[in-house]
Amino acid sequence: MNQQSIRNLTLFDLLARSWQRPSAIAGICFSIDGSAVGFAEADGSVAIAPTVDAEPPEARIRVSADLGQTTIRPRKESPAPIISAAIRRDRGAPLATHRESGFVCGGATGDVLSLSRSGEVECTLFRTEGPVVAVEHSPRTGIIAATDGDQLYLSRGRGEIARYGRGPDSRIEALAISPDGSRIAASYADGLSVWRLEGSAAAPQEIGLPSRPHTLRWNAQGKTLACSLESGGFGLVDLECGRVETFGDFPAPVRMLAWSGPANAVVASGAFRVAAWSMKPSPGVDDHGALVTGRPGLVLVEAVAAHPKREMVAAGYANGQVVIAQIGRRDEMPVRASGRAITALAWSPDGRHLAVGDAGGTAAIVTFPPQIFK
Repeated sequence: MNQQSIRNLTLFDLLARSWQRPSAIAGICFSIDGSAVGFAEADGSVAIAPTVDAEPPEARIRVSADLGQTTIRPRKESPAPIISAAIRRDRGAPLATHRESGFVCGGATGDVLSLSRSGEVECTLFRTEGPVVAVEHSPRTGIIAATDGDQLYLSRGRGEIARYGRGPDSRIEALAISPDGSRIAASYADGLSVWRLEGSAAAPQEIGLPSRPHTLRWNAQGKTLACSLESGGFGLVDLECGRVETFGDFPAPVRMLAWSGPANAVVASGAFRVAAWSMKPSPGVDDHGALVTGRPGLVLVEAVAAHPKREMVAAGYANGQVVIAQIGRRDEMPVRASGRAITALAWSPDGRHLAVGDAGGTAAIVTFPPQIFK
């Protein structure tokens, strides 16, 4: 490697472990304990990689004695091969956490499967009547939810399966369990149904929306839902009062939403910069204030992921670029310079690892040394 190529190395080259998969990455999920990350692929496979790095960045950092300059050397070895499990062939397999270190995924014949972090299908937890469209898991209560589009299935782990639905003309596309495990939201063509999971069964809370919701994200308090809208933009649903606030004028569909607890903000893709709004109440102001985050450009933001412990957001662009920005600040830290369009981003629970997936099948884990964010 010559001196010129060394100078041109990006943070992605130095910090990431990367694997080339056969198809686009459709989704990413870290295990609850952060020991593994699952990459759901568009061809129906699930690839799993450990977060433990054989050559962690802190072991490759050097500080010169004379100038105190910090450098990091490139990896000497390629990362260990990624583990892959073929789950289905008709579409990407829905993926969620399960127990501490495993995953739950949905198959084409209605089977809801327990998947270990070593890539082994441990068992079929239960079955739906048709191909699984979405799965969810509550770490707090252990409830597993799945849908085949027609009905919502809830398993409490004792062979007890509950079914919910709104009739043959309704089609469920997305599910989301609140952080405390007390409620589950399901998307329909005309809005949301929200069921309480505690106590006796009751009629769901029905929320009308301007168009079909897709991505569903609860805030940390479990009182507000952010949902992308088929007609454009996204909506914020206050479950306490049933109020819906919409955010439009996006140049492209909002494919991803994220809540930042540290910044008390919601972040969205679909614009030519990171779109963020403060959720902090302002005296005498009803609307939420926009937070200028990162730099504007000519390329769309396709994916966002809020850091779990810092007021930061990772953003992935249609040109393959990945940056990290502080919410409410214009400065950015480039992580990846280019490549295929970013399709998925996720932070590990401790905020040390950023998992990246793109349309060309690149699956990567970027591990940041502790001093990089100081």
